[in-house]
Amino acid sequence: MRRKDREITDINEKIKIIDKNKVCRLALSESDQPYIVPLNYGYSFENDTLTLYFHGANKGRKLQIVSKNKAACFEIDCDGALIEGDKACEYGYAYKSIIGTGKIVIVDTADEKMNGLNELMKHQTGKDQVYRFDEKTLEHVTVYKMVVGEFTGKERKLR
Repeated sequence: MRRKDREITDINEKIKIIDKNKVCRLALSESDQPYIVPLNYGYSFENDTLTLYFHGANKGRKLQIVSKNKAACFEIDCDGALIEGDKACEYGYAYKSIIGTGKIVIVDTADEKMNGLNELMKHQTGKDQVYRFDEKTLEHVTVYKMVVGEFTGKERKLR
């Protein structure tokens, strides 16, 4: 990270950013072309390992790309605010962000799908409960699991 003065090193602060947000930008690569898609997500952080969960249709570009290339990157940000300056080049932007990389896989068992969808629902709703999904629902959804290899946090504070 070039701006070490803006780095967030406290894991608890990084998790707060992940917990606060509801949309993650997932970056994938198809041949030599980047592809990025905003997605709702759920997550778990256990034994110092961050795992993100996403869902989508059983067809489409995201599914095609992940089927061929498991490498992925993600970005989450919040608390954006304009920092005004006296001149144009003195303006800036306050933010908090997380960027990470890892491998993404398509979850294939009903139990794994239910776990991923439960993490997603808990995060999106803020309700710590167990959600039930019938067999038909599970057949018509693709669940993705991204085990994050590394992630960094960065912030620029409002003056």
